[in-house]
Amino acid sequence: MKAIRWHVAAIVAASLLFPLIVRSDYYQHVIILALIWVVIGSSWNLLAGFTGQVSFGHAIFFGLGAYTAGLCATKLGISAWWGMAFGGPVASLLGFVIGWICFRLRGPYFALATIAVGEIFRLLAVVWRSFTGGMQGILLMQTFRSKLPYYYLALFIALGCIWAIHAVMRSKWGYYFIAIREDQDAAESMGVNAFRYKSLSLIISSFFTGLAGAFYMNYMAFIDPEVVFSLHHISIMAILVGIIGGVGTLWGPPLGAFIMVLLQETFRSSFFGLAPRWVSELHVLVFGLLVIFVILFMANGIVGDWNKIRRLWSSKAASAPVSIGKGP
Repeated sequence: MKAIRWHVAAIVAASLLFPLIVRSDYYQHVIILALIWVVIGSSWNLLAGFTGQVSFGHAIFFGLGAYTAGLCATKLGISAWWGMAFGGPVASLLGFVIGWICFRLRGPYFALATIAVGEIFRLLAVVWRSFTGGMQGILLMQTFRSKLPYYYLALFIALGCIWAIHAVMRSKWGYYFIAIREDQDAAESMGVNAFRYKSLSLIISSFFTGLAGAFYMNYMAFIDPEVVFSLHHISIMAILVGIIGGVGTLWGPPLGAFIMVLLQETFRSSFFGLAPRWVSELHVLVFGLLVIFVILFMANGIVGDWNKIRRLWSSKAASAPVSIGKGP
């Protein structure tokens, strides 16, 4: 336990010092994106990994948070930073309504329902031009020229999200979430109100995803429906982050977020200009191969199968032949 606390303290300290040591705006931007995905992936993992409700619709909550921030500026005439206060609650409120409808279904039917609802919100944002701006989206001016304020705010949100999920999973709610994941019928027979606790899980999950969306609006200063309500770029990416890092683990999604974002940026930059430009188109293929590899050989993700990976590495190191040098 003490070792884990020291590791966490070291990670937090390194995160705080990173922008002070690495002054490059590009590298700070990459880490900010990774921190946004830490929040989205961890939020999705609370609902899917810990509660067993696999969602393909987390783009709904991300988009709601982003548009809440954007509409604060364009319709209410106040700072888009107010979206940081309103984005999470708005996403949670809609999350409760969506859960009230979709939690009547289970398994793949629930997942398909979340896809359908996500498409409804995307199309609504496209056609309601007078309110959302349609495909023209919402464009704002960035508040800060430096990356530092955005970096530390993203870090604070990510650490707050991880801490909140850790606290929830150590509480009575967490035990109920896991009971529902393992066997909902058995949990209900023991008196657990499955609908109530699935709704609580979705409310918490949607809150942090909406908060990440509101921050994204303020940081990127531009959104449109194809970006923030995207099934592929948001919902599927959230699932990949969880699968790679480890579904149902606390530190799996943060690790998966950094792996996916760093891989994506490495390929998009053609290995930072060292490889031919066509290499930049291969990141989707690499993602697919990585997911296949993890599913086949590390079904629980990197964090979930870490002990197995460590034992395999240790056994290979122990069985490696020892070379004995010849004497003079």
